[in-house]
Amino acid sequence: MSKVSYLTPEGYERLKNELEELKTNGRSEVAKAIAEAREKGDLSENAEYDAAKEAQGLLELKINGMEKVLANARILDSSQLDTSKVTVLSKVTIKNVKLKKEMTYHLVSESEADLKAGKISVSSPIGKGLLGKEVGDVAVVVTPRGNIEFEILNITV
Repeated sequence: MSKVSYLTPEGYERLKNELEELKTNGRSEVAKAIAEAREKGDLSENAEYDAAKEAQGLLELKINGMEKVLANARILDSSQLDTSKVTVLSKVTIKNVKLKKEMTYHLVSESEADLKAGKISVSSPIGKGLLGKEVGDVAVVVTPRGNIEFEILNITV
């Protein structure tokens, strides 16, 4: 059974466009590389041909994975979300209890995660620790270096 991916409308469109790009331009570039390598002679000792075929396999694997994500995607409408608890698409302001440092994260699906933009995956350790918590709760996040406690300060959409 495939895993459901929760996406924003923008994330869904971005993924759909990237998939279309890989199917058209990506496949044609790989086919061209295979054809060029094939023209160079004996395929049994042709490293360029082997590399091009491997690139083709990796491209098809990526396309297949993206198709599965899109097929099992659920597009979330932020206006329908409950802000009393942390859920997918919540913007959560938290405070590290030990360091007294505040941070705001936007919880998104794995395919939309971008730490530089403040978007973390709901399947990340912090994301898992925050899900279901309410304002005032303390979330304990399990990390390889020990547990970290975060106080939930604010939840918005």
